Amino acid sequence: MDAVFDPGLLRTFVAVAETLSFTRAGELLELSQPTVSQQVRKLEVAAGRQLVSRDTRAVALTDNGEAMLGFARSILAAHDEAAAYFTGSAMRGRLRFGSADDLAMTLPPILRDFRQLYPQINLELTVGQSAFLARRLRAGQLDLVFIKEEPDLPDGRLVRRERLVWAAHKALQLDAGSPVPLIAYPAPSISRTAAIAALEAAGRSWRITCNVRETTGTLAAARAGIGVAVLPQNMVPDDLVALADLPMLGEVDFTLLDNPRAAREPIEALVSAIVGRGVRAPA
Repeated sequence: MDAVFDPGLLRTFVAVAETLSFTRAGELLELSQPTVSQQVRKLEVAAGRQLVSRDTRAVALTDNGEAMLGFARSILAAHDEAAAYFTGSAMRGRLRFGSADDLAMTLPPILRDFRQLYPQINLELTVGQSAFLARRLRAGQLDLVFIKEEPDLPDGRLVRRERLVWAAHKALQLDAGSPVPLIAYPAPSISRTAAIAALEAAGRSWRITCNVRETTGTLAAARAGIGVAVLPQNMVPDDLVALADLPMLGEVDFTLLDNPRAAREPIEALVSAIVGRGVRAPA
């Protein structure tokens, strides 16, 4: 008999795979940790393979789990597209959407598919820094924003949590006795604040060698060897390296915040598209 994979089980498995935590996956899906564990076990039974390796310290995917993750994402994307086509394709209206510039680099396939599914929704995209977008949302100038925030803030929908890392060109040499050269956004900036706090807590001096306002500037400066940038771990491009000899940085949440006064249907449709497809590093 052919295996049939329940989309609900697949969605739970993807959440576990992306967070590497049954607890965080439960928070994301609004399920209890035992329920998450039970659903992953049911998927393993259906697949006839162990998908997740569990021990007292960490959660990791097995080789079969990595394979299932790719299949699960494809199945869920097709499932969501079919559901949207038959239940929501007539949705219309305007959706003013804002995205942090680095997160926007992960969105083109999601937004392209969304516009094909909902051609009568007028999607207006604004790209900028997270603090700027949050202010515009509070002012009623945007309906939905996808931004970076400090972990565990009470508002919004958590899409993914990432560890921040130091990133630089492999040719950059750091002298332990010299100030750390920083590539930084203007304040307020989560990455700037995290970098300075970590260095000062460790007693390391620093200096700003490049002020940037967008991700392209950050990457250009890092690739030129001008300094060290702070990036989410899974957004470090292949031509840069993560540095391990600087103080540990914290985590950052990728969060969706919406305007409660805006029309709900377009917002929920785009939220589902982003959460369902996940956030992946740009090519």
